Amino acid sequence: MNAPNANQTRFNQAAASWDENPARQVMANTIAAAMLAAIPIESSMTVLDFGCGTGLVSLALQPHVQRVIGIDITPGMLAIFDEKVRAYGITNVETHCLDLCTQSAPDLQADVIVSAMALHHIADLPSLLPTLVQLLTPGGYLAFADLDSEDGSFHEDKTGVYHDGLERDWLISQLQVLGIQDITAVTAHTIERPTGSYPIFLISGRKPTGVKGNG
Repeated sequence: MNAPNANQTRFNQAAASWDENPARQVMANTIAAAMLAAIPIESSMTVLDFGCGTGLVSLALQPHVQRVIGIDITPGMLAIFDEKVRAYGITNVETHCLDLCTQSAPDLQADVIVSAMALHHIADLPSLLPTLVQLLTPGGYLAFADLDSEDGSFHEDKTGVYHDGLERDWLISQLQVLGIQDITAVTAHTIERPTGSYPIFLISGRKPTGVKGNG
């Protein structure tokens, strides 16, 4: 069984060298491009990136919006993200070290909530998803990228891995129950490894106007 802070420990240890893998940068840019294609992004919007890590997806989206909020449970990852923000002179990005599975968000609201490769690290997704929907402004958009369900060969180290990918239909049904509409699913990226090909889906949808919470 994974320890409660397994992901925090895992990603703190990996933070310093995380961005050195060029395949991660390619994947982040490809996912961000798919998000921009799926959502009608406007320059006045606030984007919240759940499980933002070192900010690879956040920083690809940042030039297109007014404000980016990065949320992650891993101080080491956020330290790298904050260093890049300072180095690039970026003024519209903020980060929060926050576990939305156990902590309340400090009055955060976003027009768009994105997540890339984080959901399969969440033990209780049915409890997290309503929290994310509640943080979304009425009429706002969700865009979640993650591994398609796979045979367990993707992760050599399964520390903090609670799902061997996710079934698209399951996630879509969960979002539908929460009132999300206009849901679409595409393959945003494919990771090629000696153990196989691993598609990354992007599921996006819109929260109806006039809906404040999850009903």
